[in-house]
Amino acid sequence: MFNFPKKKTEISTEVLIKLIWVSSFLAMIFALPPLAVFLGIYFLTGQLIVGAIIGFGLHFVILAFSGRISKTITKLVS
Repeated sequence: MFNFPKKKTEISTEVLIKLIWVSSFLAMIFALPPLAVFLGIYFLTGQLIVGAIIGFGLHFVILAFSGRISKTITKLVS
């Protein structure tokens, strides 16, 4: 009844490798700094709640700039 165009299912190896690198860098940027701040505050002061609040806050601030960070990393990998 409907004749939909076929989707492109073949993706080049270069695109896949770039996707993996950019995704890995983004994951490290989003996770490691907040985790380091959380653990640093917890081990230096013993304040679990303060470390968690500041760590989560930093995580969401980084997420707010995720588009810009992603574009910059994509340019660096290209």
